[in-house]
Amino acid sequence: MKKHSGQDRSLTSRWRAATRAVRGGTWRSEQGETSEAIFLTSGYCYDDAETVAARFAGEASGMQYSRFQNPTVQMLEERIALMEGAEACKVQASGMAAMTSALLCMLSGGDHVVAGRAAFGSCRWILDNVLNRFGITHSIVDARDNDAWEKAIQSNTKAFFFETPANPTMDVVDLAHVCGLARAHGITTVVDNAFATPVLQRPLEFGADVVAYSATKLMDGQGRVLAGAVCGTDEWINGKLSPFQRNTGPVCSPFNAWVVLKGLETLDLRAHRQSENAMKVARFLEKRVPRILYPGLPTHPQHDLAMSQMTAAGPIFSFILEDRAQAMAMLNGLELADISNNIGDSRTLLCHPASTTHNNMGPVGRAEAGVEEGMVRINVGLEDPQDIIDDLDQALTAVGL
Repeated sequence: MKKHSGQDRSLTSRWRAATRAVRGGTWRSEQGETSEAIFLTSGYCYDDAETVAARFAGEASGMQYSRFQNPTVQMLEERIALMEGAEACKVQASGMAAMTSALLCMLSGGDHVVAGRAAFGSCRWILDNVLNRFGITHSIVDARDNDAWEKAIQSNTKAFFFETPANPTMDVVDLAHVCGLARAHGITTVVDNAFATPVLQRPLEFGADVVAYSATKLMDGQGRVLAGAVCGTDEWINGKLSPFQRNTGPVCSPFNAWVVLKGLETLDLRAHRQSENAMKVARFLEKRVPRILYPGLPTHPQHDLAMSQMTAAGPIFSFILEDRAQAMAMLNGLELADISNNIGDSRTLLCHPASTTHNNMGPVGRAEAGVEEGMVRINVGLEDPQDIIDDLDQALTAVGL
């Protein structure tokens, strides 16, 4: 198998974003296939014993085992790295595998992490129930408060970990300030960019060290497979993440990698169209619900910051109803949109975070993270936005709004 002749770095570096999303990382075999091939194999054969010995010794290039590398998986890694503007990328079995690996590969007992208050429930669970078991402590800060980050730094702080926009409160972090602060103190910044993807926001351009993804979300974009990704420098990816990943095994399957490769080809189109749809839906909801949390709206307190970092505000946001009962009644009244805890899908999906994605945090943890009982999170899809608005209108009317 040979790489496509167009994959020379001097050429790909000149490609614009949309081109990288379609053609980046493409390899072609002697068959000359148009679409990337799926290499469904766990192992590889060698011409002689000396070749395999040289590969395992690091003296020769080539495949060894699909827990280490796989052609289809490596194509996805190259494409995401190109889209992100990163030197390297490793993909994982899921978004949470990506988050966990990004932290555990570089932290040791006695280290300290500063994390944003608003985060996906499982990310907070990792901090509270995995890292703490190994003597890695953490402090939670309101990520919107620039001063809070500096005040939380300790002599043993090794990482800043946050999402922007955050799930589900839509907190926006000042990337340039927080990443600059981290670098000044020798702290590694890990940014969860799943709500935006590199199409809408590129944290590395603002000084982030590591960018992590649930590729299950917008990158796949059609609710088909689980996958994760972590991007960074060659030194960090190959020196810290790769040894951890190849020996602990949270790898992405070739089939899932292939599906995400296909999703990336339309990511730019979907992310921007869904953002446009989300803005129309948000403008409707702004007049109908007690409170809405969408950085794309000029009324959002962090609108200017968000728009200085993002090309569009994305398809996901939250709104607040009176209480849990009203939120659930509204969800039960939906006729077009689906109740689902997934996001990034081409379909409109809604959920009640307090009872689903953030249920495991408990009431105290949810209150600390800003997850209210009346909060509803929406992923606006590719349907006609007026049909989405009509569905929300009738569901809200049914609960007295």
